[in-house]
Amino acid sequence: MFRLGRTYFGVQAVAGTVWWVAVFTSPWVRDATLGSLDAVTVAVLDIPLFVGASALAGFGFGAAVGRAAWVSTTWTALVALALGVYATVTGEAGWGVLIMGAAAAASVIALCLVTLGRVPTAWIAAGPFAFRSAKPGAHVVRTFAQVVVFWGAFLVVGPAVISWLEHRWGLAVRFDAVALGVVVLVLASALGVASAITMSTIGRGTPLPSAMPTRLVIAGPYRWLRNPMAVAGIVQGVAVGLILSSWLVIGYAIVGSVLWNSAVRPLEEADLEARFGDEFRRYRETVRCWVPRITARDSA
Repeated sequence: MFRLGRTYFGVQAVAGTVWWVAVFTSPWVRDATLGSLDAVTVAVLDIPLFVGASALAGFGFGAAVGRAAWVSTTWTALVALALGVYATVTGEAGWGVLIMGAAAAASVIALCLVTLGRVPTAWIAAGPFAFRSAKPGAHVVRTFAQVVVFWGAFLVVGPAVISWLEHRWGLAVRFDAVALGVVVLVLASALGVASAITMSTIGRGTPLPSAMPTRLVIAGPYRWLRNPMAVAGIVQGVAVGLILSSWLVIGYAIVGSVLWNSAVRPLEEADLEARFGDEFRRYRETVRCWVPRITARDSA
């Protein structure tokens, strides 16, 4: 993992060098990524703190590697934030925000690999988000309250902000898929509602880690998918992107699926295995997470 983190910083240093060459040789690249900002002024700080520090983190030795990784990551995050404000105010440099935002996120992951040897995903399930079995109560009401909050935040507010920024930053690409988006949204929402009802009535719990089901749910949509609510949410996000004609919202849903699959799912399934043992292990072996396994008996 340490080497993987260093490899990323090395690649980032090379990519940064190529980008700066393009900035000074291509007016299109300069306008798309820096807008009206003076390239020379930006380069005075960015070349040593972004390119140079990334190179030292990727190819250096000893304690300098960790320090350089911190410098590169901090600077990249600050640049991404500053460019975001600049692009939102002026409507320029939208591609610069997108590129540096992606670089900042990747740098944080690489920094964790260099300094910790891992990405500390266990922190996600700490404190109020720690996995706990649900206490007796109105689980259906609690589940649908959570559904309203999460759908409102991740399917209405979040996409609306992203779509607005996409247009403000000059990144919008028009495509007509509203009808398809509506159909997909309705189907995915039906899956989400059915999963929520099954979770709260049979599992006697909620989707939140702080009130996990007290029974292993293998009925309803859970007969076909291990986490149909996550599948429904991701497909809903893609559908909203289609409705808004926003490729960034579609990307937001896809990135969310990667984060959930790589960070949240392993923690959740480890908790289920600890609580339900062989019963969950058998379930995991026979039911897929993302794509249903259709057998001859199922199709009969």
